[in-house]
Amino acid sequence: MPTYISLVSLTEQGIKEVKKAPERLQAFDLAAKEVGGRLVGFYMVMGPFDYVVITEAPDDQIAARLIIGTIAQGSVRTQTMRAFPREEFEQIAHSFH
Repeated sequence: MPTYISLVSLTEQGIKEVKKAPERLQAFDLAAKEVGGRLVGFYMVMGPFDYVVITEAPDDQIAARLIIGTIAQGSVRTQTMRAFPREEFEQIAHSFH
């Protein structure tokens, strides 16, 4: 299943409502499960971003719906990247002649 890494920043609204962040994370976890994905990891981080979220989803379209559904709530902004594990990277690298 494809993996996605999201770099997450709180919006002004998200900062004001930071006490609700654990519930929002639980809701995201449930939403991911409902579409056949899963929340692999969550980290609060120091630096230019507030959280790093690692998610698996069946495909890019489902991942995009999860992300759009999350940012539509107004508490976060995200930068999400499709991540390829080592095995997939090696297959891609070996495909070059």
